[in-house]
Amino acid sequence: MAANPQAEMPFLDHLEELRWRILWSLSAFVAGFAIAFVLATKYDFILLLEHPIAPYLQGRKLIVTHPADPFRLTLSVSIWLGLVLALPVILYQLWSFLAPALHKHEKRVVIPVFFFGTILFLSGIALSYFVILPITLRFLFSIQATSLDMFISAREYFGFAIAMSLAMGAVFELPILIIGLTAVGVVTPKFLQKFRRYAVVLCLVASAIITPGADPLSLLALALPLYGLYEVSVVASAVVHRRKLRRAGADLGGVPA
Repeated sequence: MAANPQAEMPFLDHLEELRWRILWSLSAFVAGFAIAFVLATKYDFILLLEHPIAPYLQGRKLIVTHPADPFRLTLSVSIWLGLVLALPVILYQLWSFLAPALHKHEKRVVIPVFFFGTILFLSGIALSYFVILPITLRFLFSIQATSLDMFISAREYFGFAIAMSLAMGAVFELPILIIGLTAVGVVTPKFLQKFRRYAVVLCLVASAIITPGADPLSLLALALPLYGLYEVSVVASAVVHRRKLRRAGADLGGVPA
């Protein structure tokens, strides 16, 4: 089979192409940021993002401690929303740069990985926003509730909420990580099946780290989906491992004696 001419480009041509891919990605992010900034200044995104903590403010608003804080918060919201808007273009540029160097069967794998990786990341963020964050806030606000009068800084709250949501999104990439490790031969389905008892403990430890406090409800609300993802990873690993063995057998059978 003839080699793809794009896969044999000189090193400097690869660097030039990478430079243009990065520039297009940055341009998409700038455009997404501009759109997000206009939307953030026109609509009250802050009110939407503070929805999980609103029941515990007792009719008060989040406070700011610096004159520039409202602008900083709007800027922060615009950056993250702009990144989401630009993500399809960024993924396309990444795919366009990698595709010429991939074999046909590798291309069939990469596109679903990109797609499901994005879905898993957004699912983790959604779970954090709608479930984990409200449960955690309820627990934290119940501690010394009669002795303390809380005035919550907007910067501190959004930093806390964003960090937890990004951590959840990253943790939800576990199946993609397991698939990659299986594809390169680092782990096998048999190893993952034997590792189940330790996976339960690791899921509980990770949940305790991500969700502060000792609230068992928030701990289980995160640990159960994590372990579910581990079981999904075991199944996905088995599928990838079988295909890998089948392809290796086909290649071996095609070698003349």
